[in-house]
Amino acid sequence: MAGLYTGDKQISGDLEQARVVSKKKPHRDLDLSLKIHPIRKDIIPLKDDAAIKNAIKNLLITNFYERPFADDLGANLRGLLFEPAGLITNIELRNNIRDVIQKYEPRVSVTSIDITDNVPRNEYLIEVFFNIKGINVEQVVEIPLRRLR
Repeated sequence: MAGLYTGDKQISGDLEQARVVSKKKPHRDLDLSLKIHPIRKDIIPLKDDAAIKNAIKNLLITNFYERPFADDLGANLRGLLFEPAGLITNIELRNNIRDVIQKYEPRVSVTSIDITDNVPRNEYLIEVFFNIKGINVEQVVEIPLRRLR
């Protein structure tokens, strides 16, 4: 393949292969349980799938106005716990979840959201099914929401 001229540098080789390799960047995140590695005595980071799941879970459990300078960051799910359980609340929960993931987590695409409400126990079980872009394997994040009295 002929080289591609970009300014004063000459790039040669298989550019398509270079693009594919650059997309396989590993995802890392801080584990909020702060588990210590037994040998290195350092915090063990979350990697790849676990890092993305943790990021989604953190987005979903965050309420509006909880993070400074990002008042619309979060899904405000706890705020919806005190609404009457029913179809309208389920639609609002689903919309908030889908909106926050689309806006703040570009690494995934949501395939479905299952919401199970348990009215006598004042709780919801939310399951978010998603695909990580570039990897065609469906993942799930489960979040129990409970109202405490």
